[in-house]
Amino acid sequence: MDTALLLRMKFDRGERPDDLEIENLLVHSKVIRKLTRDYEDNAFFNLFRLICLSEIPYVERLSYTQRVLCYISEHLALPEGFSYTGKVDYIVPCYNAMLLEAYTRMGRAGDGEVQNALNWIKQYQVFERNQSTAWKYDGICRHGGCMNATPCYIGIGKTVRALITYAEFTGHTDKEVEALIEKGTEYMLRHHLYQRLSNQEPISAHITDIMFPQAYMLTLVDLVYIAGRQNLWKDPRTLPLKTLLDSKACGNNSWKISYIYSHKGYKTFDGRQKESEWINYLFGTSWTEADRN
Repeated sequence: MDTALLLRMKFDRGERPDDLEIENLLVHSKVIRKLTRDYEDNAFFNLFRLICLSEIPYVERLSYTQRVLCYISEHLALPEGFSYTGKVDYIVPCYNAMLLEAYTRMGRAGDGEVQNALNWIKQYQVFERNQSTAWKYDGICRHGGCMNATPCYIGIGKTVRALITYAEFTGHTDKEVEALIEKGTEYMLRHHLYQRLSNQEPISAHITDIMFPQAYMLTLVDLVYIAGRQNLWKDPRTLPLKTLLDSKACGNNSWKISYIYSHKGYKTFDGRQKESEWINYLFGTSWTEADRN
């Protein structure tokens, strides 16, 4: 087992290793070596690299991570929220949410960058059909449109996931965030989390794929995360997702990565040939034996 995964497991259990143990686990991780061996002064490189790094607790202690955070804070964090280009026109739900989650995981939920991104969600994100957003910039009109009469499902899913993480890391103290989570979750449940209302087909490309860490596409890993954190498995509307998870299993409680995103800055933690220790752990903690029955 990679030591970064061991560190993640300890963190999730509420254990707090001392500084020496944390340093040893970070230093000996092959995953961290993979993530820190190269660097580009580029927006997408830093964006995706930060998202990957953020899955590992305490990784913000590394000088490499601080370099990436510094780039994003200087170039992509605006008073209105996170932009994937650094221009206000290109603040869109998925990237704003993913960077909010990454900063939150690194202990920076109270920072101005995160609060700006959160306020953007509170003011402009829609979680229902036939609603208008007050956001006037045209970046949300590109790539199929983020908030048309039928809002982008990826944007809703990524935002719900990010808000769940923010709520957990901040102690569930923001009632407006909790209300938005409930609203977005209910919208997703009406779609059985991944199906079109019209024909029950998958809503978007890769939504039934297993991919880790996350990128801009919504995947099965995101859906399992949301279902597990929100205790949705007893809701009958999750039955199609349970069936899908069973069909994806490659053994007893084991799964493989089925899709690897190819973009500068993005690095998968496991390959596709063998079962994924990261996915097995994440699915195992989000979808227990009791949930399956």
